[in-house]
Amino acid sequence: MTGRHETASEGGAESSDRYRPGYELVAEQLLSYIAEQGLRAGDRLPTEKGLAEILGATRNVTREAVKVLAAIGRLSVRRGAGIFVADSPGGLADDQLAHFQPTSMEHVLMLLDYRTVIESETARRAAAQATPIEVRAIRESAQLSLQAGRDADADAFAQADAAFHDAVGLAAHNVFLRSSVANVRRLAAQSDVLLFHGDAPGSLEVAAHQHVAIAQAVAAGEPQQAAELMTEHIDTTRHQFERRIRDRLFSRTDGTARTDGTGLSGLAGRTGPSDPVDVTDRADEPGRTGPPVPAPRESSAS
Repeated sequence: MTGRHETASEGGAESSDRYRPGYELVAEQLLSYIAEQGLRAGDRLPTEKGLAEILGATRNVTREAVKVLAAIGRLSVRRGAGIFVADSPGGLADDQLAHFQPTSMEHVLMLLDYRTVIESETARRAAAQATPIEVRAIRESAQLSLQAGRDADADAFAQADAAFHDAVGLAAHNVFLRSSVANVRRLAAQSDVLLFHGDAPGSLEVAAHQHVAIAQAVAAGEPQQAAELMTEHIDTTRHQFERRIRDRLFSRTDGTARTDGTGLSGLAGRTGPSDPVDVTDRADEPGRTGPPVPAPRESSAS
């Protein structure tokens, strides 16, 4: 990770799917650096300037990358102290999980495979054990997600989506399954931010109709059907992630990636960090604060 990336964009005609903002690419490189160095929660990273030199990027782009990673819980920026590796995502202690790479095809697919195992069994048990009150909560959250999908309201959908999956987890009557669902969705939220900028990877309405179908199977007391529908639901998400990651891999060779500090926020339709905040070059300077980036939504069309 020593060469400076300064590949120029080939004009504005590229679709947004094929454009990789520089801060995204550097955030990905920074996570790889943390894994390669074997850094653990609480370990201090080099200063912003030092990271820029290590990653071969400008300080502005490095600053944006740190802000994004702090927002999704992978880094901790402490005023007057520096940049540190944050605690493992979702409270997961295993070193491999702590080094989860949210833009890696291998890691994302393993995560979705695990999610299929956990959530299909959760849905199966919910269909067999849900109380009338729990069934109502599942159906109501599914309907709320459907309304949000029809309105193309991503924020409302994210809230309803989280409520739906949590309600199914609660109805399984197993605290460990429910906790596993919550943890795996926290990890998936990191991929949502870096791959989709917090937007949905696919149709909100399609995902919402799948929620409704799962809710109906749970309400009807059909465990096998509920499990199969949940598997289909997550498979849809898998295909969306695969398509987006392949687009990103292609963009590495078609001249659309840019990490030289240009093109970060000027592309129409792109969202992401755009107001530079110096996070640790001078740790003793008063008034230094961490990146004011909102925490990611914990779902997107899933």
